[in-house]
Amino acid sequence: MFRPAGDDRRQIPGTYVFDGDAAQRGFAINDMCFSFNKAENREAFAADEEAYMDRYGLSEEQKKVIRDRDVIGMLNSGGNIYYLAKLAGILGLGVQDIGALQTGTTVDEFKAALLAHGTRLKEMTHQGEAA
Repeated sequence: MFRPAGDDRRQIPGTYVFDGDAAQRGFAINDMCFSFNKAENREAFAADEEAYMDRYGLSEEQKKVIRDRDVIGMLNSGGNIYYLAKLAGILGLGVQDIGALQTGTTVDEFKAALLAHGTRLKEMTHQGEAA
């Protein structure tokens, strides 16, 4: 989440910092996502998303980003990525889909970056063993 000028809280470029303010702002969406640990709750959400969101008291902003399937908007409205992963699964999104959204790349580009990074790590590990 981008912060206004003069805000001295920690900022990490390209990162969605989940701090106390985000936790408070996102309590309802995170509480709802936690409920998806139970199959019957996932089924209830799929059957009537609006009623399920109302049940957990989501704000209009949170409802809109869920309706729009806007994962970045969910993060900005206080969603914790670990809880949102439960919702993403219901929406048919995988971890690599979310990573691509967060990095502004396509899923294929994101996968290629992961593979390239993994290859570099293996090379570094093997070089260290040879030394």
